[in-house]
Amino acid sequence: MIETQTEIRVLYAHTDKMGVVNNARYFEYFEAGRNDFLRKLGYPYTELEKENTGLPVIEAYAKYISGAKYDEVLTVRSFLKNIPTVRFRIDYEILSQDKKIAEGYTVHSFVNFTSMKPVRPPENFIKLIKSKFTS
Repeated sequence: MIETQTEIRVLYAHTDKMGVVNNARYFEYFEAGRNDFLRKLGYPYTELEKENTGLPVIEAYAKYISGAKYDEVLTVRSFLKNIPTVRFRIDYEILSQDKKIAEGYTVHSFVNFTSMKPVRPPENFIKLIKSKFTS
């Protein structure tokens, strides 16, 4: 498993009339965690794009436990639990002051940008993940 943590401060624009983060924003927080995960791994989206490879979301799930409010600092924990194949799943937990407030996952497919057809992940990407993977 590989895990990273990303901190996000809740913007006023992220909250609704009730003063809590709008539920759709959690998917943006997952994306921020995923971007940071790939960057910290040493293989950001820009590297995938140089190889003509995209990583679109093909499935997303979120479970809301409690709400976050304006100016809170949230921690997004991103987990890779399996070596990717053509599909790639990242799990997330969002914490506020060490209390879990949401969890979920996204599933991605590696695609060739030109044809938009599924492809195997780049060899260098898999090699890097295997070198950092812990049981």
